[in-house]
Amino acid sequence: MIYTVTFNPALDYIVRLDSFAAGEINRVKYEQVLGGGKGINVSIVLQNLGHESTALGFLAGFTGREIVRQLAGFGCKSDFVELPEGFSRINVKVKAESETEINGQGPNITPEAQAELFAKLDRLQAGDTLVLAGSIPNTLPDDIYQRIMGRLEGRGINIVVDATKQLLMKVLPYKPFLIKPNNHELGEMFGVILKTKEEIIDHAKKLQEMGARNVLISMAGDGAMLLTEDGTVYQSQAPKGTLVNSVGAGDSMVAGFICGYKETGSLEEAFYMGVATGSASAFSENLATRAEADALLATIR
Repeated sequence: MIYTVTFNPALDYIVRLDSFAAGEINRVKYEQVLGGGKGINVSIVLQNLGHESTALGFLAGFTGREIVRQLAGFGCKSDFVELPEGFSRINVKVKAESETEINGQGPNITPEAQAELFAKLDRLQAGDTLVLAGSIPNTLPDDIYQRIMGRLEGRGINIVVDATKQLLMKVLPYKPFLIKPNNHELGEMFGVILKTKEEIIDHAKKLQEMGARNVLISMAGDGAMLLTEDGTVYQSQAPKGTLVNSVGAGDSMVAGFICGYKETGSLEEAFYMGVATGSASAFSENLATRAEADALLATIR
């Protein structure tokens, strides 16, 4: 079974305008409300690709109920911890000449709620896959990723971590099955700007030396790389297409990788499926479907 954890889910209110003027009334020409959060996106794309998962995390209030309703509409299972106060955050994403985001804060997560999530995670079994994705709200301890991975250590669970900077660095001693920084995040971890593929590979290897088993690096229009635990390096150019919406593309890459690995047991096939699925989401208003991912996969293998 596949499980995803989103600590701070949100309803994303997405609007498009011809132009945006601060301090004035602006009229939108397109709007959409989507349940969001990195783990939630992974669960939705997995379902689109034909793989069942269970979305875990914390929800509250009317926005939390809408996130669950939307997940159910995609056919996704969820088992969130429901918080008694507050409401899950609302993130406003304004797309005009440039993209502007206003992200909500989210509800208070009590120690009792944290214990309830741990109890759910304790039910995972050998062979399961767990995706830990996204930022940690300020009402949770900043070592929550390490606590979870330490709790599950040695139980044969493949843990995928999609996080940034120190949050990712701190989990490496627990030997995650897969991590997915982009090339800019990889450089930020070491305080450098990576300009060549050779530099990217060298720094990804450093993450492996620190504990990561497989390192998947997204590079936007420059494609992606995968460094596997046996020392193999796979590279792929980005499929050809028009960028429509970058939100969720990285999450879709993670979902595609998991799908490919579940279906073939091959890290190489998982890599190409990840690249295809991430690109399929980037080329669409919505998250990738199986047909869209398979069509792009045929162009890059």
